[in-house]
Amino acid sequence: MKKTIRSLSVPLVVWCALMLTCVSVFADADPLPSWNPGPHKNAIITFVQAVTVKSSAKFVPAAERIATFDNDGTLWGEQPMYVQLVFALDRVKAMAPQHPEWTTKEPFASVLKGDLKAVMAGGERALLEIMMATHAGMSTEAFDQIVKDWIATAKHPKTGRPYTEMVYQPMLELLTYLRASGFKTYIVSGGGIEFMRPWTERVYGVPPEQVVGSSIKTQFVMQDGKPALMRLPEVNFIDDKDGKPVGIQQYIGRRPIAASGNSDGDLQMLQWTAAGPGARFCLYVHHTDAEREYAYDRTSAIGKLDLGLDEAGKRGWTVVDMKNDWKVIYPPKR
Repeated sequence: MKKTIRSLSVPLVVWCALMLTCVSVFADADPLPSWNPGPHKNAIITFVQAVTVKSSAKFVPAAERIATFDNDGTLWGEQPMYVQLVFALDRVKAMAPQHPEWTTKEPFASVLKGDLKAVMAGGERALLEIMMATHAGMSTEAFDQIVKDWIATAKHPKTGRPYTEMVYQPMLELLTYLRASGFKTYIVSGGGIEFMRPWTERVYGVPPEQVVGSSIKTQFVMQDGKPALMRLPEVNFIDDKDGKPVGIQQYIGRRPIAASGNSDGDLQMLQWTAAGPGARFCLYVHHTDAEREYAYDRTSAIGKLDLGLDEAGKRGWTVVDMKNDWKVIYPPKR
């Protein structure tokens, strides 16, 4: 019997040692490997630990661990043009054969000529007209498929990579880290809700029901005896600036304890988050890397960060310096 116990004790000791090693390695694993060491990375980890450890005075129950993220410029690139605008312009070209009047009607004529400067000179009214013409007049299912087909092949003009690979690796890690820590992650974007929902789960791990965005009106109809939801050429809700806290309340129903953005369009979302009781975390992605991505802030026509940058300084929010805080920008090429 003693011999038997002795023969089993060695592998048991080895097994225990291996288990302790695995636990130690897991505990020491870096949840944000693409982030450079420093105060901003430390601030994220310190906050997460504070709200997830039960013995902590700042502990937050899992049900209340809500984190919201802007999309354009926060989770993926927005320069030199918003991706959804690229989609809309491509749709104008694809639909042009069915609309011969567009060859002389603005802003469509300028789109077909490739004169983007003239299109932008038309301001919000011109852009809204393009959006309504290219995003409405079809069922939600048809639009969903159009988006899926386009996003599968469209590529960024500078890098030649698919737009779904123009996502920020450090932010993907942050999303994963938060979810592993019991957070529920939401996208709260000024972009179209139906434009984002077809691909956010695959790209970010955020399912469609956790996407909040701008929308156009939708109507229930019967077509050939079958129910359908038709997209109408009317604005329903703009999920930008002061619309973001409204969208959060309408779609989520809980105030976030963490929020991330990159522009003045996200300021009210961060203010709303910071104003809640208990532990709060607000983060701005500051585009400072002209070599690996783009550098822009206070005077940019796209993703302007001016008032938000001042507010972050006053309130002590975390402002991520893309150039210095991130080891890499995009995921490895597939």
